Amino acid sequence: MNHLRHILAIAAIIISTLAASAQDASSSASAPVRRRATDRNARQQTDNAISQRMQNQFSTSDPLTSGLSEADLQYLRIIYRQLDLTKDANAPLYFPEQPIDGSENLFRIIMKLLVDGSLPAYEYLDGREVFTPQYQVKVKDVLDRFYIPYTEAKGSTEKNPKFQIDEADVPTNEVLTYYIIERWTFDTRHNRLRPTVEAICPVLHRAGDFGGDAVRYPMFWIKYSDIRPYLTQQAIFTSDDNNLPTSSYDDYFTMTRYSGDIYKTRNLRNQSMAQLYPDAEDRQHAQDSIQNRLDTFEKRLWTPTREELQAEQERRDSIAAAAADTLSLDEPAAQSVRSSRAARSVRAEKATNKRSTKTSTKKKKPKQIKESSASRSSSAVRSVRRRK
Repeated sequence: MNHLRHILAIAAIIISTLAASAQDASSSASAPVRRRATDRNARQQTDNAISQRMQNQFSTSDPLTSGLSEADLQYLRIIYRQLDLTKDANAPLYFPEQPIDGSENLFRIIMKLLVDGSLPAYEYLDGREVFTPQYQVKVKDVLDRFYIPYTEAKGSTEKNPKFQIDEADVPTNEVLTYYIIERWTFDTRHNRLRPTVEAICPVLHRAGDFGGDAVRYPMFWIKYSDIRPYLTQQAIFTSDDNNLPTSSYDDYFTMTRYSGDIYKTRNLRNQSMAQLYPDAEDRQHAQDSIQNRLDTFEKRLWTPTREELQAEQERRDSIAAAAADTLSLDEPAAQSVRSSRAARSVRAEKATNKRSTKTSTKKKKPKQIKESSASRSSSAVRSVRRRK
């Protein structure tokens, strides 16, 4: 009996040991799964944090977000430009029309982010721009307004709608112009005038139902600070001589490689250049004057040094000396021309006087001769008759 109890006690110990080892094994087997789930959540949180840091890093259109305050700003000028994509300088914004090797043009990037709900857009208001939630456009309204086919994407909700557009339905070939807003600022920290792009607006060119010239339809405004993190990740090439994508869209805008005409500046009347200057020549002169003032702002800001003043004075003296030499060389020729003209006028006057005297002499002499001969003949006849 005691022997049986001893065997049962040993068996109970063995069973408890096996159960403990099995529990440890199961816990060790499930531990990697929990770690993988934890690692995945941590990685997702890290990605979201990086995206938020990128948003904060590239939000440079507002001086407050770029580390500057309003007290640092000494000069501000708002310039509106229109970028014609048919120009060679703006071609990187239009090509490629279709995605090639992961490269997409600017309008495809904008539409992809817009329909996915990752990029807010704001209403295009003629004459003013307000980037507040009140004027934020609905993506569905934009697609319906410009007749762009779409379907609802997976995960779309009423609060966060998402759409899907086929690549063939994106009207990239009709977006031939962009409107951009530039902020030209001069601050005391950097001591230089620099432009930054504040907003971008794609413009559709569509002909009417009866043909004729294409009509421009501004679609919406996109804040550059919202789209900038995505533009830094898209590499492009800007030269036909080098087909390697050596820069990004952000480099293209930051380094002002584009070429655009000024169509408006912020003014008290809130009028465009066409409204202020109806004449084309006056408008072109005003545009050139504004651009020249921006280009020479820093030169007019600083007082020139003594060496620069001396160099400028020497340049003026050389120009005056060259002008004086030109006048001295031309003086003998001018004098000879004047003397030759005077001689010709004197000769012409003498020839005129000679012709007039000859003509008067020839007319008077024959009349006198005829009159005298007639009188003599008549007197002779009378004398002979009387004699008979």
